[in-house]
Amino acid sequence: MNGALIIIFAFLLLSLYLGVQARKGKDMNLEQWTVGGRGFGTIFVFLLMAGEIYTTFTFLGGSGWAYGKGGPTFYIIAYGCLAYVLSYWMLPKVWKYAKEHQLMSQSDFFASKYNSPLLGVLVSLVGVVALIPYLVLQLKGLGIIVSEASYGTISSAAAIWIGVLSVTVYVMISGIHGSAWTAVVKDIMILVVAVFLGLYLPFHYYGGIEPMFTAIEEAKPGFLALPDKGMSVSWFISTVLLTALGFYMWPHTFGSIYSAKSANVFRKNAMILPIYQLVLLFVFFVGFAAILQIPHLEGSDADLALLRLSIQTFDPWVVGLIGAAGLLTAMVPGSMILMTASTLLAKNVYKVFSPSATDEQVAKLAKYLVPVIALISLYFTFRGGNTIVALLLMGYSLVTQLFPSLVLSLMKNNFVTKQGAFAGIIAGVVTVAYITLSGSSIGTLFPSLPQAVQDLNVGIIALIVNIVVTVVVSWIPTRSVSVDTEKSTM
Repeated sequence: MNGALIIIFAFLLLSLYLGVQARKGKDMNLEQWTVGGRGFGTIFVFLLMAGEIYTTFTFLGGSGWAYGKGGPTFYIIAYGCLAYVLSYWMLPKVWKYAKEHQLMSQSDFFASKYNSPLLGVLVSLVGVVALIPYLVLQLKGLGIIVSEASYGTISSAAAIWIGVLSVTVYVMISGIHGSAWTAVVKDIMILVVAVFLGLYLPFHYYGGIEPMFTAIEEAKPGFLALPDKGMSVSWFISTVLLTALGFYMWPHTFGSIYSAKSANVFRKNAMILPIYQLVLLFVFFVGFAAILQIPHLEGSDADLALLRLSIQTFDPWVVGLIGAAGLLTAMVPGSMILMTASTLLAKNVYKVFSPSATDEQVAKLAKYLVPVIALISLYFTFRGGNTIVALLLMGYSLVTQLFPSLVLSLMKNNFVTKQGAFAGIIAGVVTVAYITLSGSSIGTLFPSLPQAVQDLNVGIIALIVNIVVTVVVSWIPTRSVSVDTEKSTM
């Protein structure tokens, strides 16, 4: 067994130990299991929400995009910062309402705000459909990281099985408490590894960050800028907007809002998280450094840029630490996704159709669903193929369809009816599904439009359809009532 593999397994055991120990001294009812008894302070909430930034998608995909896409990669920095600005005003309102009404999931919020359990069911199903491919992404990333960092000693499939079993155990036992304590180790690791790699590799191979960019520009002129077509300026702006609006619409991120002990936690986090987001720059630097050192990584192999350059540069024990950090970037968000999806199905789907079920029965069902969802995700991980890729592309666009009804519900006089919210979400989701699965773009749908319009993110169309349908359907009942009132007074 090589040194890298020993270090990776040591951190795996540490995360499992912390995850199980997190239960100690707590009565693990549904509220404790799902939202931590609403007692988390600034640090734990910060770590849970930061888990959305540093996933395997960022660890592999961020460096991979820098390697393969160049300038458009920086949208990842922009959308997170905008989402945190939005959170300063939005999340305290969500938290206050959730605390007053003892809510435990994202679907609870919609069901309560619009007085419609069926709307809660719809939100749950949209959330789970988006979460499954997101979890598959974490598992595939975990397999790649462990397999590469162990120099092929552990196969990708074996690494995925071991990781899933570990996460399933501590999620069933400790719920969100296990995720929070594992997130402590993960964020310390990723902070150290990302900053170290992002500084060391450019200086080691190029003599600095500026010389690195100069060398890339000389070898690939224009690669570091936004292209005139495709991922152009209009694509950049529209993608940043859509992903910023959808950032807190992921059910596991939304659910972490409820775990805070006060609204002020979010205001503090909104000031800190944009700075923390800048650590992503160091991940990008690694991808840029690999362009001239590890050439010819095509397609999905671009995601291997960080690991391949690390293996070429460092001793096995350093590679082991990098692999351990990557492992944790899969386990923390993976645990949150498992717990959230299980809670949504148990509380907001099963409970709606079986209203006689007790809270204890719902809590047990949620925990029993964890391994079921894990197995479903494993199936798609090994068998999903291109279908999962298509679903993954739909994920962000799907959850963003929840934003209009959510933000309008925070208004003092919300004009949106439950019928309007339901119809708007359905219309947006159907539009996303059609556009994504058919491979359409604004350019293919409307080829006569100016190039800047053609390059807009296709999610814009779905969001516009959503808003129009929401407003129209909400207005119709009001209009019909006013007409009936006028007739009755004549």
